[in-house]
Amino acid sequence: MEVRILFEQDIRALIGPQEALVAVRDAFARLARGEVTLPGVIGLDVPAHQGEVHVKGAHLHGSSSFSVKMAAGFYANIARGLPFASGLVLVFSAETGFLRALLFDNAYLTELRTGAAGALAADLLAKRDVARVALLGYGSQARYQLEALLLVRRPRQVVVWGPSEARAAAAAREMELRFGVPVLAVPTARDAASGSDLIITTTPAREPILRAEWVGPGTHVTAVGSDGPDKHELDVALLSKADKVVADRLDQCLRLGEIHHAVAAGVLRAEEIHGELGELAAGLKRGRVSDDEITVADLTGVGIQDAAVADRVVASAFEKEIGQTLTVP
Repeated sequence: MEVRILFEQDIRALIGPQEALVAVRDAFARLARGEVTLPGVIGLDVPAHQGEVHVKGAHLHGSSSFSVKMAAGFYANIARGLPFASGLVLVFSAETGFLRALLFDNAYLTELRTGAAGALAADLLAKRDVARVALLGYGSQARYQLEALLLVRRPRQVVVWGPSEARAAAAAREMELRFGVPVLAVPTARDAASGSDLIITTTPAREPILRAEWVGPGTHVTAVGSDGPDKHELDVALLSKADKVVADRLDQCLRLGEIHHAVAAGVLRAEEIHGELGELAAGLKRGRVSDDEITVADLTGVGIQDAAVADRVVASAFEKEIGQTLTVP
């Protein structure tokens, strides 16, 4: 058995934001049409070291592969001068079950596919004319979200907030130079949210950082950070206030996401959720229909996203003969 070994540098050369957005859009539409096999998420916390591990996987019907992804975030690593995120993807033959490829992506594919899902949500739910975008959070995912968003919307200004003003200012300078749009750091989350047409939350917050009263008519909110039951970025009143609340995967969001907190607080019922992201992508349900609607997308991260980008990487790697080959006896 031969296994293709790919490292982060190889993977970055094989897939970027544009390819990821195409793959993720297709995967969500296929999910809505029942064309995938999707198991539940495995979550493992390592509290002694501020660590969390997520295991996700899926098979897109008709694909030659299925994938299992492990991604970890160990937040104490930041104080050690180490990256907090790590991960790898195992890609198996859908015909034989044998391992086809091992992707040492160091969480790059997780970051990339999360950014792609945010861009897809914005494309389906945000106004066509987005003048001002707010990023609550200045970590790596904020950068991936903005990079992917620019594929579907072109804001005239981006504002960034986070708990450290110095880090927010540094992130703003970096993103402005990298992406060619005006980016400004602001002192409070309220300053960021007020007057923004699109708000993206990308933090590991355990208490809400975005209040309902800061969000005006016509605003779209994409919540990315709440991928565990204890994470919580949005005031539950915001989900009650919204005209449309969309889940990436409803049964998952009822356990992990912002929807989970709103339902637990009794301000939202599961049957009031407008639909899943895939239903909008497949045209089975409508996205935004009015510039006055307040919309919220709850993105907890779905295994189909991981399978979709891994499929693209492996197919391209074999076609271009990129990576190392390990022969397993």
